[in-house]
Amino acid sequence: MKNHKQDVPVLSEVEGKERKISRREFMGGAAAAAMAFTIVPRHVLGGSGRTAPSEKLNVAGVGVGGMGKSNINSIAGLRLDENQKLDYENMDGENIVALCDVDDEYAAGTFKLYPKAKKYRDFRRMLEEQKDIDAVVIATPDHTHAVIAMAAMQMGKHVYCQKPLTHSIYETRRLTEAAREYKVATQMGNQGHSGEGIRLICEWIWDGAIGPVREVHCWTDRPVWPQGIDRPKDMPPVPAMLDWDLWLGPAPYRPYNPCYTPFNWRAWLDFGTGALGDMACHIMDPSFWALKLGYPSSVEACHSNEIREMWTKLDNKETYPRASIVHYKFGARGDTPPVKLTWYDGGMLPPRPEELEESRKLPDSGSIFIGDKGKIVCEGNGESPRLIPEAKMKKYNRPPKTIPRIDGGIEGHEKNWVRACKGGEPACSNFDYAGPLSETVLMGNLAVLNPGKTLNWDGQNMKVTNVPEANGYVRRQYREGWTL
Repeated sequence: MKNHKQDVPVLSEVEGKERKISRREFMGGAAAAAMAFTIVPRHVLGGSGRTAPSEKLNVAGVGVGGMGKSNINSIAGLRLDENQKLDYENMDGENIVALCDVDDEYAAGTFKLYPKAKKYRDFRRMLEEQKDIDAVVIATPDHTHAVIAMAAMQMGKHVYCQKPLTHSIYETRRLTEAAREYKVATQMGNQGHSGEGIRLICEWIWDGAIGPVREVHCWTDRPVWPQGIDRPKDMPPVPAMLDWDLWLGPAPYRPYNPCYTPFNWRAWLDFGTGALGDMACHIMDPSFWALKLGYPSSVEACHSNEIREMWTKLDNKETYPRASIVHYKFGARGDTPPVKLTWYDGGMLPPRPEELEESRKLPDSGSIFIGDKGKIVCEGNGESPRLIPEAKMKKYNRPPKTIPRIDGGIEGHEKNWVRACKGGEPACSNFDYAGPLSETVLMGNLAVLNPGKTLNWDGQNMKVTNVPEANGYVRRQYREGWTL
């Protein structure tokens, strides 16, 4: 992803190479009339332009060592003073009242930043014991997203959950339905959905800039972690700072190994969702919104030969392939034509557009929209969209900006959620939107796990209609003691 200017560089650490999107300064939003306590006006307690203490949310973080640290810092509004030291006195964000992580060492930096927050290892204990929590930020590995988010929503807590929303399609559907049932504010951590670029793409395509779009190509340079490997045979002792059983959560038990945590879990089928799950909620987002895609009608995948050969020798598939190509097909939607969307990862790339000047190269990740009258190329999650060739872009008479903008753009994604928590408009990537997007992304992994087969998909009923064995991955089996 393209790196954005940041105001607080020492607070912008992310989990390994999770992504290069920088973090943002967070400021408080408007108060909610439905707050469970008396609201004192900002001008009385907070001073000019500041958020009064009585308007602040009490926020808890679960999984705070990597991306969660960045989310929490943005929500809290941590900043530096003139001496480049943390300025706690002038924080203009929300109250961070609880922090939960199963790895004391990995989360130590975040714990140090918020000495007043209560510390936990088990999110269940945190939710049960600490009654002052209004909202929960979840940035754990994919396999634990659903159980944490569901528990929080059932207790009436607002939820911000990192992408992909869950590990399985069934889990995503359940969270989408639960958010409606419990009437809580939700947001998925695909920051690009708050950005300017994705809105420009929608407005240009809806304006007819390239005519009806029938084909899209999306790609990423992920994975940047080992994939296409077998389970390790060695069984080192569990580090004292890590609660391995809690880290596993609902996943099947296996011995600890440092190849799983804190970062490379994305490769493993039991824990992560591979390169597709990691990046497609960013990169496919502009296509999903601009083309109003909904559920695919079918998905088909192929991938690197070495993983295909390995899978034929193993009884249990362990990791995602080193490189994949996934073909999605979407039927006509109203007066819009059918669309074929192709996903590439592991260094695979789409054909280079003839209209792209020789002096320009395709970005490391991005999309190409192919319409009847032209093409649009963008970077990452919709950034820097351009009609190609550049001469066509310069001649294009851009339409009015009709889609509401998010204050701060990508830098204001968490703030957008906080406003919703306080009674404002629903967050831009709330679960009603993020749920179907995540389901579509995860549908691609069903095809990756069944290479060379066209899977016909009944999205409404979450069912592959022609390859029954593929349905085993739609809904995962939880380890004893864990339920959704």
